[in-house]
Amino acid sequence: MTLSWISIVRLGLVQMALGAVVVLTTSTLNRLMVVELALPAVLPGLLIALHYGIQITRPNWGFLSDTGGHRTRWIIGGMVALALGAMGAALGVVLFETSFAAAMALSILAYALIGLGVGASGTSLLALLATTTAPRRRAAAATITWLMMIAGIAITAGTVGVFLDPYTSALLLRIVAIVTGGAVVLTMLAVWGIEARVDAQPRQSEKIPFREGLAEIWAEPAARHFTIFVFLSMTAYFMQELILEPYAGLVFGFTPGQSTSLSGAQNGGVFLGMLTVGITATGLRIGSLRTWVIAGCLGSAGSLALISLLGGMAVPATLMPAVVSLGFFNGMFAVAAIGSMMALAGRGREAREGTRMGLWGAAQAVAAGFGGLLGAAAVDVMRLLTAGDAVAFGAVFLAEAVLFVIAALLALRVIEHRSRRGAAIVPGE
Repeated sequence: MTLSWISIVRLGLVQMALGAVVVLTTSTLNRLMVVELALPAVLPGLLIALHYGIQITRPNWGFLSDTGGHRTRWIIGGMVALALGAMGAALGVVLFETSFAAAMALSILAYALIGLGVGASGTSLLALLATTTAPRRRAAAATITWLMMIAGIAITAGTVGVFLDPYTSALLLRIVAIVTGGAVVLTMLAVWGIEARVDAQPRQSEKIPFREGLAEIWAEPAARHFTIFVFLSMTAYFMQELILEPYAGLVFGFTPGQSTSLSGAQNGGVFLGMLTVGITATGLRIGSLRTWVIAGCLGSAGSLALISLLGGMAVPATLMPAVVSLGFFNGMFAVAAIGSMMALAGRGREAREGTRMGLWGAAQAVAAGFGGLLGAAAVDVMRLLTAGDAVAFGAVFLAEAVLFVIAALLALRVIEHRSRRGAAIVPGE
């Protein structure tokens, strides 16, 4: 028995909860540390890189899903760990006002817990989707669940932005507690009973050592080439994540609530971009996934160049449309890449969907941590070398635009369109 559309949407609610919690740590808390607390941008960059770096364990979680089952347990347990980590991270921000050493110790522990929670919950969820969704529904299921995740990010960022002004530490902790508690409850209600109703149990004959299973997947040219593409493209995707809100605050004078709302608007653009590709490529069958990936990369590069140029004018009203445009093209690229990923998950050796999703998830997580840290560190260096914040941030945005152009060129070689249904595969299968 495979997942029904209702079950797919229910699992999408888990993705929504994941996005809602994570956006607090990567956007709101990051901005507070850089602008309100005047800490160097590389500090939150290192903390967020830690949580992404720990997600290198995603192949392990995926392999457990392939060989051990019990995905519901890992999904719920991971969400609880993520919620506890997010609360710890918020407490760390408050502690920075009085004790740097204590705040750093708590923040390191909290962000490590966030990484473990996202890895366990997110990878187990994707493994459940990949192994129990009918092949013809996989691309659509990926689109649905990611749209719901982006909706969770956009709604949370926008709502938190409204309620966070005027900022106080007590208000921050109350808001984070409400979001994290709600995410845990929603996850339990969404996932309960689904695994028991589908054929999701692993075959005993497939129980082999983790290293051997991962080596089998890496030996597949399609999986290996796609992993390299994911790493490069996601590095470009995440370079702006830790510097966009500080840019809005330092150059355009945005308040914490306004910059958080800006993040919400950006993710609203991501949602629209994903929805556009979902309707045109999957529903109307217009354009191949490779075409949408390339268009998204090039559009993202153009939007970043515009954001860089706007810094010289520093007119607040001009930033929002450019950021929404960036989100739109980011979403266009991301959902096309995700569709390719889901199509590839079931190719090659059977009963390895979870391991493949874990491998690509690890590549994405490492790229996210590396890209975010690279962007934050580059801004710190450029602020020391240049005369103003606008020039420093603008140079980093332009460098990110160049990476997106390179990713578009790589997509020409890595992703091919070979079916009317928009399924994408990688050369070398």
